[in-house]
This record gives sequence, structure tokens and C-alpha cells, in this order.
Amino acid sequence: MNNKLSKLHPYPFEKLRILLNPVEKIKNIKLHQIDLSIGEPKHATPDCVKLAIKKNLEGISVYPATKGSNKFRETVSQWIAKRYNIIAPDPNNDILPVLGSKEALFSLTQTIIDSNNKNPLVICPNPCYQIYEGAAILAGADVYYTSINENNKFAYNLDEIPSNILKNTQLLFVCSPGNPTGNVIDLDTWKKIFNLSEKYGFVIASDECYSEIYLDEKKPTLGALQAASLLNKDHNKLIVLSSLSKRSNVPGLRSGFVVGDRKIINDFLLYRTYHGSAMSKLISEASIAAWSDEQHVIENRILYRKKFSEVIPILNKAIDINKPEASFYLWIKTPISDEIFAKELYKQYNVKVIPGSFLSRDFNGINPGKNYIRIALVDTIEDCVEAANRMVSFINSIS
Repeated sequence: MNNKLSKLHPYPFEKLRILLNPVEKIKNIKLHQIDLSIGEPKHATPDCVKLAIKKNLEGISVYPATKGSNKFRETVSQWIAKRYNIIAPDPNNDILPVLGSKEALFSLTQTIIDSNNKNPLVICPNPCYQIYEGAAILAGADVYYTSINENNKFAYNLDEIPSNILKNTQLLFVCSPGNPTGNVIDLDTWKKIFNLSEKYGFVIASDECYSEIYLDEKKPTLGALQAASLLNKDHNKLIVLSSLSKRSNVPGLRSGFVVGDRKIINDFLLYRTYHGSAMSKLISEASIAAWSDEQHVIENRILYRKKFSEVIPILNKAIDINKPEASFYLWIKTPISDEIFAKELYKQYNVKVIPGSFLSRDFNGINPGKNYIRIALVDTIEDCVEAANRMVSFINSIS
């Protein structure tokens, strides 16, 4: 067996299952369960996507090309140009379809990391999406964690990374808007990231799966490609990953794209030829329909905006909550241990949230997720409000 598997941490939701299992049979079943632990969108799937699936059922009868269809890549190229007000990427050389962010993040890491080099490193934000870490470990790299915490206003603190770490770094993961904080990387930080990449030669993987859930309709989030354009940088050593799961409420579709450095895209295509992750025609046509329609995305943001506007004032009765710039998460500091908070909230009020320490790592004596919880406002407005009221009652009971 691959001995690197023994280095993997249990997945956060497996940890949550173990934490909550002892109270599963004694929880308060007088209250219906509300699950805010997982970032699975529950808004309606767009009609255009469902119609495209119905029209393209014959697409499952043929093997798809790893590079995807011209139409898919051209649609994505046009969407990128319009969304970020930049020159359209070359659909033939700069873009590939992927089967969702998780698959792409993992396989891209295997493509980039050269484990034959001495001490290969991958830099991850902490807390982070655990796939970054797992992909790095299984590619034969060690992980260096940069803390995203209250002291640095939940921003990337690149100045704290030692030069000897940067010299061995092959890949830097960034997530903007951030999971779990909802923070968006600003232009000054992007400038630092690009300059460090140019100096040390590492690849930047920008995970932008929450890019379309911004809470100020007049202020779309800044993406890496747009930042590069504004700073007169090319796409050398830059790969952006995006997905339809959050944007279009289709987490089961497993569809997204990667775009950026042409050489890396070409190497990634070679890897994927053997990896076996081609997008079927059915998924491709459904994806084209989704990327071609913005109205359902606007309506999606309206729903999330309403949830934040109703939930935050309720929670502020018991605890200080700051509205994030984007995403559908709230990153909440707890008055007691995050694990005890999550366990007792579930036991007494049947609301499921995830402890922040399950999303982060102890590194240099610090766990930046400790005594935080993440809640995902993905359920109905009514249940999100109900969950917030239950949380206030719980917090008041322990204060």
C-alpha cells in the first residue's frame, strides 16, 4: 500500500461524525434538525441546466475527449473575459474542463509537484480546504501552513513565510473568496503573491469556487486573472480553478474549469489523459448552459444576501459577527471550546455546525481554527433564521 496514505488526516466531516455520535440518540428531537455544517448549496438547480441535461442524454453513449469540447472552452473563455473585463484566454491552449474543484485541485497538484527535488513544499492557508493538504502529501511534498487569523484580519500574511521555505516551495494554494472566512484577496496582496512567485519560481493555484457569491452586487470579487491584468502580469506560473457547484447550485454535476499558464495546462492535459477524468457531453452541455446564463446567479446572490441580512442581527444579540465579503459562510468565534460548542449545540438544539479546529492544523504551536465554528447558510431562509435563534439561546445559556 502507498505509505503516504498513513500521513493523511481524517476528513473534517468524519471527525464531526465521531464527535456527534455519542449524542446522536439523546439529542433534542423535539426540534427538527438543521444542518449548517457542510457547504452544499440547496437553492434550486437552474432550469437551463435541467433542460440541457434532458436534451443531451445521448451524450452518455460516447467517450468524451479529455480536452473537452470546443464549445465548452469557448463559452468559458467568453465568460472569463466578460466577468473580469480582461482579454479572453485562448480556448484552445489556456483552458481545460475539470470534474469539479476537488478533482482538479488534487490532480493539478500531482502534475506540478516534482518529488525528486529535495524537500518539495506546498504552502496552504490555515484553515483551508483539506484537499490542498491531502493532494500535497500524496504528491510527495511537505506542507507549510500560513495562518489566516484574527490578528492579521483573516488576510494572507506572506511576510511571515521564511525565505528558506519559499526557496523549496513548488506550489502555493490561495482561496479567494476564502473558505471559511469569506475574505477576498486585494490587489496589493496579489502583487506580493505574483512577485514572490517570480522570485522563487513556485506555481500559484487560485481556488475561486466562491467567486460568484459576493454580497455587494456592485462589487464583484477580484480574481487572480483580473489582478494579473491590472498589474500588467502575464499568466506565467498561475492557474485559476473555478466550479459551477456554488455558482449554479449543482454540486452533483461535478463541473468546472482550469485556466492559466499554457505550459502547465498542456502538462495537465497530458496527466489527465491517463488520470481518466474527461467531461461527458451531457455534463459539458449542461455546463455551457450554466456558464451562459447570469440571471440565476444574480437570483442566487439575492437569496444569500437576504440570509446574511436576517441571520447576522439575530446572532449579534449574543455574539459579535462580522459580515464576510463573499461566500455563504460565517466564521464565528465561540465563547467555549469549538468542539464542545458544536457537540452541545447539536445535543440541545439539533443544529449541526463544524468546529473550526477540524478545518485547520496545529502549526508552530497555533491552531487558528481553535474556538471558532463555521456555519454554512445554505438551507432555507426560514431554517437559517431558526438556527440562528437556537444558537442565541444556546450561547445565552452558557454565558
